[in-house]
Order: sequence, then structure tokens, then C-alpha cells
Amino acid sequence: MKSDSLLDSRYSWLRLGLTVLIAVMGNVGMWAIIVIMPEVQAEFGSGRAAASMPYVTTMLGFALGNMVIGRAVDRYGVTTALCGAAVLSAAGYGLAALSPTIAVLTLVQLVVGFGTAASFGPLIADVSQWFQRRRGIAVGIAASGNYLSGALWPVLLGWLAADADWRSIYLILAVLTVVIMLPLAQLLRQRVPEEALAQAEAASLSRARATGFSPRQLQWMLGLAGVACCVAMSMPQVHIVALCVDLGFGAAVGAEMLSLMLLGGVVSRLVSGVLADRLGGVRTLLIGSALQCLALFLYLPAGGLVSLYVVSLIFGLSQGGIVPSYAVIVREYLPAREAGARVGFVMMMTIVGMALGGWMSGAIYDWTGSYQWAFINGIVWNGLNIAIMVVILTRGSRARGMVAA
Repeated sequence: MKSDSLLDSRYSWLRLGLTVLIAVMGNVGMWAIIVIMPEVQAEFGSGRAAASMPYVTTMLGFALGNMVIGRAVDRYGVTTALCGAAVLSAAGYGLAALSPTIAVLTLVQLVVGFGTAASFGPLIADVSQWFQRRRGIAVGIAASGNYLSGALWPVLLGWLAADADWRSIYLILAVLTVVIMLPLAQLLRQRVPEEALAQAEAASLSRARATGFSPRQLQWMLGLAGVACCVAMSMPQVHIVALCVDLGFGAAVGAEMLSLMLLGGVVSRLVSGVLADRLGGVRTLLIGSALQCLALFLYLPAGGLVSLYVVSLIFGLSQGGIVPSYAVIVREYLPAREAGARVGFVMMMTIVGMALGGWMSGAIYDWTGSYQWAFINGIVWNGLNIAIMVVILTRGSRARGMVAA
């Protein structure tokens, strides 16, 4: 069988399905800490900013894991990386459940975040290698596993929290991670043939030259754009549960809003995948970023139960496709053999933005007693993301126009 016949094949779609299943389980680590945040704050008697720190370190570990594990996938294959990460995540959950202080919990969440990362950027980079014509929708579906995890697990964990404390929930997650992740990872051992990688790399380098930027410049611009968009994205995602508690609606309602937001994000990722196959990753990302900025403005006047549900759904439908678009852009313009490392780096930067934004929003709340200025802060950062993407788009279009002339 020719190497290019393996791309967009029946096996490719089967592998994509397995990828989504792994992502749904593997990504629970980045959502569980959001659900238990109010209980952690109450148990340890901390402020909102201090209670946000376990989330911050989770995302920092998640960010570092995307880059480090991405490199491991390029070298050793995705199965080895996933198995090691699953064991590490399970150990992290167990240690976190024993934490005597919020400082210890904050430190241990680095381990949880690092292991969780294998089920995001590295997994997306791996599946992107198996598609050419339908890479955009494949990446969108693979990335949806993260949001499906966020849509399902907060509700499930909320139900468990009614009968068990957060420490018991973490012990349950430790067992489930090992039992589910290890067998599924064994089914992804096959690797893309070298010939297919060489063809993809030649095409991506040609596109990079057409933009007028070097691959290194593009990677750093995408990294900065990722930080900016995700500082904005983090405000509703990280603090919607706490916001609902403040407004008297309760943590369960906040978890439902988070699930609704992330289900909207799944739809957004699928639609963005289709758009990326037609418009390219840069235009698709720019559309998503502009819509996210609009949704953030809508949060400012929202304060009632119904309005928050509606705006949360709008936000999810607006922003879900942004992060997967970075993976599409990397695969379009940067070397295919380094997909794990390159995608991992840009995903790392988006997660740094989530961590920074999560902390900034909590700090702004502590300073002002309100989330209004936190939303405004997000809007400003979103503007920076839009500006960077406009520069890449216009500079690239101008370079192609000069070549054509």
C-alpha cells in the first residue's frame, strides 16, 4: 500500500475515534480542579486568588507537558508517551488527595497537569499526521475530546461531590485513568510512513516561505497570539463556577454553565474544522477570535440566571475552534517531522495564557470585588490576538501577491 493511501483512509478515521475516547478520559485533569475550587477554598479558608493557584499550576504543568511530551511523541511514538503520562497522572491524583495544605495541593497539581497534557497537543499532533485533505475537520474532532471531557466530567463530578468530598473524587479519577488509558493507548502503535512525512514537509515549507516569515518567526508569533487569546478565554472558563456562587446560583449551576459552554465549544471546533479545510487555519482562527471578543462584551451586562446561560452558550460557540486552528496552522506552515514539538510548543503557549488569565481574573476579583474588570482585561488581550493574526494574514497575502506579480 502506498504511503499516501494511508492518509484520510478508513484507518485514519478509526484512529481519530480512538483519539477522541482517550482525550475524553485523559483531559479530565484540567477540568476537575475547576469543579472542586470552591470546596478547596472553603476547606483551607483561602482567598479567591489563592484558591485559583492549583488551577494555575495545573495549567503550567499542562503547558510544559504539551511541549515535552510532544517531543517524546516525535521520537518514541504516541503509545509510549500516553502510557507514561497515564501512570504519572494517576500518581498525581493520589498525591493530591493526600494534600494537607493548599500549598501542597498547588505543587502536586503540576504533576497532574503534566500528565494530562499527553491527551491534548501531542495527541492532536499525532492524528494530524494521518490526514491531508481533511486535516482541519480531523484536528477539530480530535480537539473536541478536550471539550467533551470538560462538558461531561464537571457534571459527573458534581454528582459525585454530593456524596463524596473532593479527595475521594481524586482517588476515583486515579483508578479510572489507569484502567481506561493504558489499554486504549496500545491501539495507536502504528506510525506514519517516512515518505508521507517528507511530502507533507515539502508542502509546509513552501507555504511558510510564501508568508514572508521564517518558520521560527511564525512559531513565536503564534505562541504570543496563543497567550493573548487564552488569557481572554480563561475568564469565563475558569471562573464561571465561582461567579455563579457569588451571584447566589450555586456551584452546581456554575458546573452546568461550564458544561453548556464546552458543548458549544465542541460544535465550534467541528465547524471550525470544516472552515479550516476551506479557508485555511489563519482565517479560521481570526474569525473565532473576533467572535470570542464579541461574546466577552456580552458578559458585561449579564447578571441573571437565564442571561448567563445564554451568554455562556454563545461564548462556547464562539471560541471553541480557536485553539485547534493553531494546530492546523502549524501543520500547514511548519515541518511535519517536528509536528509533536511544534504543535506542543504553540499549545504550551495557549495554556500559559489560560494559567495567566486564570490567576489574573482571580487577582482582579480580589482587588475590585467584582469580575467586571476581569472581563475587560480579557477583551484587551483578545484585541492583541486579533492584531497578530491580521498581521500574519495581510503579510502573507502581500507576499503571495508579489510572487504572483
